Amino acid sequence: MIRFTALALLSMLGFSAAHAQTTYPTKPIRWVIPYAPGGGTDVIARPLALRLGEVLGYPIVYENRPGGGGLIAGELVSNAAPDGYTLLVGAGNTHIFATLLYDKVPYDPVKDYDPIINFVRVPNLLVARSGFAPKTVKDIVAYGKANPGKINWASSGNGAGGHLALVLFAQNVGIKVVHVPYKGAGPATIGVLGGESDLLFANTGVFISHIKAGRLRAIAVADKQRLAILPDLPTFPEVGFPDVISGSFYGLLAPAGTPRPIIDKLHAELAKIIHSPESVKRLAEVGAFPVAAKPEEFAAFLKKEVATWGKIVRENGIKAN
Repeated sequence: MIRFTALALLSMLGFSAAHAQTTYPTKPIRWVIPYAPGGGTDVIARPLALRLGEVLGYPIVYENRPGGGGLIAGELVSNAAPDGYTLLVGAGNTHIFATLLYDKVPYDPVKDYDPIINFVRVPNLLVARSGFAPKTVKDIVAYGKANPGKINWASSGNGAGGHLALVLFAQNVGIKVVHVPYKGAGPATIGVLGGESDLLFANTGVFISHIKAGRLRAIAVADKQRLAILPDLPTFPEVGFPDVISGSFYGLLAPAGTPRPIIDKLHAELAKIIHSPESVKRLAEVGAFPVAAKPEEFAAFLKKEVATWGKIVRENGIKAN
């Protein structure tokens, strides 16, 4: 009798998984975004969501939940039912920086989520105001060593990705700079454009129009691969600094306990969309590289990033604004 019950239970579980695979979805799916409308997340994720909705036969409903450095959106999804109908478009803030910088985080970025797919990586660019004398990374290093504390380095705020990228760079090359935190990427960019600050790390989309117009000068890309949109711009590894790698990622995550067939179905469809010629071209235009990492690869990536940036945060006593 016990053996029969166990077999029956296993059979039911197998049926449930298969049923989830064949019937999902049966209604619209909600993607929760940790930022206000119009940002880089929209540029990356909205076209993917639109195409996925067409493939699945149900629309993807976009819900922007900004605030708390991404913690508001992160908490909402971590507490949602693990049924595949409430998902998080996660990024560095929700799963790396905010969880390291705030004393109270309402979720565990690893244990409370099942990763589905890492959409893309978006490398940081190092840019300078047009009148800044040093022209290359090595020029900046030489100038910084000869003039400690004379370089004003902007960021979008204490503990922001650009701030941590600055700390990583300064530690690797051995210079001391003055950190100038602004309230957002827009004000930081204006600060460099106006000459208040000399340098800034941020994603390509923030700068590209200013670079094309000659108002800002691109110095290097913090990645191992050059950008198609700026093919002549060297990478930090190419100019002798292989460890200066930083940027953003955007990916999709589900509440922990979501049935694996649902995870696999979403991953398979999104991977095809991301690697389509149309998506690859569009992503290149905004300085992004398609990744489409498998769930296990995405999980390993998150753990590694938390460890890497956690060390930098602790060693430098960095706190959020």
